[in-house]
Amino acid sequence: MIVLQANAPSDWAMFFGHFHPVVVHLPIGMLMIAAILELISRKKGLTALQPAIAPILFWGMLTAVISCIFGYLLSSSGEYSEETLFLHQWMGIGVALVALAAWYMKVNWQEDPTMKKAYMPAVYLIVILLTGTGHLGGNMTHGEDYLYSFTPEPFRSLVGLPPREKGTSGEKKTIENINEALVYQDIVAPVMEQKCWSCHNANKIKGGLRMDTHELLMKGGKNGVIIKANDVANSELIKRLLLPEEDEHHMPPKGKTPLTAQEISLLHWWIQNGAAFDKKVAQLKPDEKVKPLLASLASGSEGSDATGGESISAVFSEKVPVASENDIQKLKALNVMVMPVSKSHNFLDVNFVNARNFDDSKINLLINLSEQIIWLKLGSTKITDKSLIEIAKLKHLTRLHLEHTAITDAGMAQLKDLPFLEYINLFDTQIGDAGLKELAKFKNLKKVYCWQTKVTKVGVIALQKALPNVEVNIGWEDKVTKVDSNKVIAQK
Repeated sequence: MIVLQANAPSDWAMFFGHFHPVVVHLPIGMLMIAAILELISRKKGLTALQPAIAPILFWGMLTAVISCIFGYLLSSSGEYSEETLFLHQWMGIGVALVALAAWYMKVNWQEDPTMKKAYMPAVYLIVILLTGTGHLGGNMTHGEDYLYSFTPEPFRSLVGLPPREKGTSGEKKTIENINEALVYQDIVAPVMEQKCWSCHNANKIKGGLRMDTHELLMKGGKNGVIIKANDVANSELIKRLLLPEEDEHHMPPKGKTPLTAQEISLLHWWIQNGAAFDKKVAQLKPDEKVKPLLASLASGSEGSDATGGESISAVFSEKVPVASENDIQKLKALNVMVMPVSKSHNFLDVNFVNARNFDDSKINLLINLSEQIIWLKLGSTKITDKSLIEIAKLKHLTRLHLEHTAITDAGMAQLKDLPFLEYINLFDTQIGDAGLKELAKFKNLKKVYCWQTKVTKVGVIALQKALPNVEVNIGWEDKVTKVDSNKVIAQK
């Protein structure tokens, strides 16, 4: 067996090693052409092709040798299964040696009737070795089932392959009962299989990390664990996914298909809730951001209940056009985060967490996206009541964050035309009972956060009478009396 380097390979070794996938196609093409020419040139009228064969064999052999050298340097990374790598390397070396022998026989033995008999078997052996070497290389790069994973019926049954499961190898999986789905097995693993396993499997262990089994995923790689249950901020997996694509540490690496914002959100939710492998969706209690993402995985997504008992917002029954990329880029130029809410809808989540200087003068940038924006996070920005006039035009808005802003009761009256509003955060604002009274007009309102405001118990009780199902988080030390304690929450 070829012994791999015990120490980390040098930058020079890896530099040239990374050229192996490029160079390896030269001998494959040249040697296959030589074999084809050898076969067809034996037919009457095509003998004029014979002089081209020896030079093609020579250059095919030479590039095969170079490919072997680059391949050995690449193998020193230690990121590949030693068993598969051993066979791949020696078969590749075999290609180079047999090609050398075939070239020598073509040049020197063609006039010897006895010796020339070994030439054609050598040509056939080149084709066999090329096929086997290429197959093993593909296994290490793409996974063992890459070649036959999409084999259709009836051929699949004829060769003894198991039925192909729906949702594997990039096919979107439909979940009949989303609440009963296992979060890891049915939601997280398919994402990792499609976007991560090709570089982190039994045959290719990039960074010393395997992600295709529970135990090895949680064990991590040569740089330590990548998932810390209940601690998303310190989970290296999420950190790498959120890096800019041009960053050398971004995962997946440049050239691979990156995870979508929705897929990252699902991984974030899974880790935040303990990264368990045996929990069902209903047990993890999806939050407002995850609910529509889960609904899109269920059959008949608009009507699916992926909320652990709560219904999906009525806004998801609305059909809206795709947002203008130009309008989105105008917001992104101000460091505003604009992300799609789910794959199956054109709705947007607009977050100003990195745009704290945003003020009333720029609020008109939201108007052209008035149909698409359903989640708007303006917390800690410099907006005032004046901006709420424009925000009221976002007719599909369901979640509105206004915490730590200068809004007042007068501004709340401007929001009366938001039929889908379900959640509003008024923490640390000048809102009082008069502003809270305006919220009674929102029949779909479910949650209100009004810590550190001018709201009183009287105002909360009045809102509860108007909207019996609303949940109000007030942050007081004592709970409001005469109100269902499950609906009014005091911060402890």
